[in-house]
Amino acid sequence: MTLRVRFAPSPTGRLHVGNLYVALANWLYAARHGGEFILRLDDTDAERSRVEFGDTIRADLRWFGLNWASEAHQSQRRTLYDAAADKLRASGRLYPCYETPEELALRRKAQLQAGKPPVYDRAALSLTAADRAKLEGEGRRPHWRFRLDHRIVAWDDLARGPERIDAASQSDPVLVREDGQYLYTLPTVADDIDLGIGAVIRGHDHVTNTAAQIQIFEALGGAMPRFAHLPLLGGPDGEPLSKRLGSLSIDRLRGDGIEPLALSIYLSGIGGGAGSGTLPASMTELAQHFDLAHFGRGAPHFDPVALAAINKRVLHATEFEAVADRLTPLGCDEPLWLAIRGNLERLADAAIWVAVCYGDIHPVVEEAGFLGEAAAHLPAGPWTDETWGAWTASIKNATGRKGRALFHPLRLALTGREQGPEMATLLPLIGRARALRRLTAAA
Repeated sequence: MTLRVRFAPSPTGRLHVGNLYVALANWLYAARHGGEFILRLDDTDAERSRVEFGDTIRADLRWFGLNWASEAHQSQRRTLYDAAADKLRASGRLYPCYETPEELALRRKAQLQAGKPPVYDRAALSLTAADRAKLEGEGRRPHWRFRLDHRIVAWDDLARGPERIDAASQSDPVLVREDGQYLYTLPTVADDIDLGIGAVIRGHDHVTNTAAQIQIFEALGGAMPRFAHLPLLGGPDGEPLSKRLGSLSIDRLRGDGIEPLALSIYLSGIGGGAGSGTLPASMTELAQHFDLAHFGRGAPHFDPVALAAINKRVLHATEFEAVADRLTPLGCDEPLWLAIRGNLERLADAAIWVAVCYGDIHPVVEEAGFLGEAAAHLPAGPWTDETWGAWTASIKNATGRKGRALFHPLRLALTGREQGPEMATLLPLIGRARALRRLTAAA
C-alpha cells in the first residue's frame, strides 16, 4: 500500500518559512518511502478563507518544488464529516452540551481557585431528555463534545520517540459548534481516514491533541497513521512565526534571491546536518538522506546568515541547464555563467556581469598613463583563458609592476568593480574590442 502524507494549510494568509518547514518534511518523507504527498486546504473557516490565498499557497509550493499527487478541500467534504459525527453520536461518544462561554469561563475560574485543573466536568452527561428539551426551548443550541476514555494514550512518535498522554487530564474536546460548524479535530481525522494518510507529520504544538485524535480514529474504526511532531521553527530572535511575519514570507525570500533548493537544504538540515559537507544536488538526493528521527525537541531558530551561505554554495554548483530559463532573459549564456557563478550570492546578480562582459560600462580610472601602456600590449586574438596571464606578463616585463599595482588598475578599468570572478575567465568574454575601448577611454 502506498504511503500517503498530507500538508494541510488554512487558506487564511500567505505561507511563511515555518509552514514550508512542515510541508518539506512531509514531502521528503513521502519521497524517501516512495509515497504520495497530498495538499489539503483546511478551508472550513468561511469568514477568513480566501480563494486568492489558496492560489498563492499553490504557487509557493510549486516555486519550492513540492508537487502534490492530489488536492482536497475541506469545504467540499461536509458529507464525510456529517457521517463521522453521526457514527460518534450513535456510539455515545459525541454528546450535546449547552453551557455558554461565560458559564464555562466561570467554572474554569472556580476550578483554578480550588487548585483543580480546568477540565470540563462532563455536567452535560447528566442531563435528561427533558432537561435538554427545556434548554433548547429557551433558545439554546448544543455544541458537541467527544467523550474521551480516561486512560493513557501512547504512541511511538517518529520524531520525538515514545509519547504518553493521560486523557483524564484533558477536557472532552468540542467537535461541533452551536451553529453546526465543525472545528479542526473531527474533519482532520475523518479526512486522514478517507484519504488513507499513513503518517501525520506536523508541529509539536499538536502533541496534546493527538491523544484525542487517536481515540477518534479508534471510535471511527479508521486505520491509525504514524505520528511525527517536529519542533516549531522560530524567527531569528526566537519569536513565533505567523502569516503576518512578512520578513519570512515565501514572497520575501524569493525576492531576496533565495534558491528553492538552498531553502530545502537549510530547512531539512534543522533535523540533521544537511548544511555541511557536500550539498545535495536535487530534491531527490535530499530525500535519500532525510530522517525524521534526526529532529530533536529543542526549538530551532531561522538563521538568515546560514541560509545565505547555503544559497551561495548552491549557486556555485548549479549547472547552466538547471537555470537557463531564468538566465537567458538576463542575457547570460553558459560560458558567462560558468565564469561568474562562483562569485554570486543570488542568481539575479548575473545581470551585473552580463553588462560587464557583453555591454557598456564606465571604466574606473586609477592610473590613466599605465592603462594607456597596458592597451599597447593587448595581444591579438583569438583570446583564451591563457590570454590574461600572457598579457599581464608582457605588461610586467615592460613596466616592472607586479601584484596589486599591476592587477588592480586593470580590473577597475575592464570591469568597473573592485572584485569579481577571475580575470582570466572574464577577459575572453569581454573581448579585445571592448577591452581596448575601456582602456583607451580611461587613458
